[in-house]
Amino acid sequence: MTKSQQLQAWAKERAPHYWALVRGDKPVGVLLLLWPTWWALFLAADGLPPIKILIIFTLGVWLTRSAGCIVNDYADRWLDGQVKRTEHRPLATGIVSSREAKILFCVLMLIAFGIVCLTNTLTIYMSVIAIFLAASYPFLKRYTYLPQVYLGIAFGWGIPMAFTAIQGKIPHEAWLLFCANLLWTTGYDTWYAMVDRDDDIRMGSKSTAILFGDADLIALGILYAGFIWAMILLGRGTRLDINFYISLVVACGFIVWQFVLGNKRKRDAYFSAFLNNQWIGLVIFAGIALDLIVKT
Repeated sequence: MTKSQQLQAWAKERAPHYWALVRGDKPVGVLLLLWPTWWALFLAADGLPPIKILIIFTLGVWLTRSAGCIVNDYADRWLDGQVKRTEHRPLATGIVSSREAKILFCVLMLIAFGIVCLTNTLTIYMSVIAIFLAASYPFLKRYTYLPQVYLGIAFGWGIPMAFTAIQGKIPHEAWLLFCANLLWTTGYDTWYAMVDRDDDIRMGSKSTAILFGDADLIALGILYAGFIWAMILLGRGTRLDINFYISLVVACGFIVWQFVLGNKRKRDAYFSAFLNNQWIGLVIFAGIALDLIVKT
């Protein structure tokens, strides 16, 4: 067998494991990061953004999310094998080594940084912060009950970057959208953490789900109410019209359904509530895009 054939055989054997490591078969995480980024791109451009910028940020979302999954599993390799939902992850089972994971993480982040270099200087500088956020987030669950808040910062950092890429500055509406997304991300990732709450308590891991305890649904209600209110303020500040507000009404319907699911107090129901958030992102994007495109 030639070296080329050996390499092909190796790639064929390892690719499915790497694909599982980056959650390639679970696109919901990509969508939850993509929708707010697209919200920001369309708002910053006041309509359809430049295709080049749209492609750069869409690829960047997939790359950074994939890299984030790797560093998350690397940080949690001590925990995942003891948690029912994550016990079969590649690093937890050992089918992918820590060395392989670190190399793949670096490759993905280098590609992402290379793509960002096709934008302007301010966006490139901000991407360095994005790399730090993505790399450091997973380690917080050992030291603080607020990793979901930090995830909101990491997931939302693409919002000000979208504005700098298009406008060369960060206006106040960018930060308002960032804060709205922070509340939303903290909310949906708390649903996610509620799935593993019992295992996390047993293993000494921390999360907002543990912090909120029996008041979890009340805390989630406050987070989602704050998110919708911030989006209303954004709509008023950017003069979005009827399509946007209709999308918020539909989003509220999805939120109510999440609480119907969460009230069942079952792991599967919490996970379904988490998954439901992808539709919130979609309908709000549709409202923003329709409003801005119709105006132009």
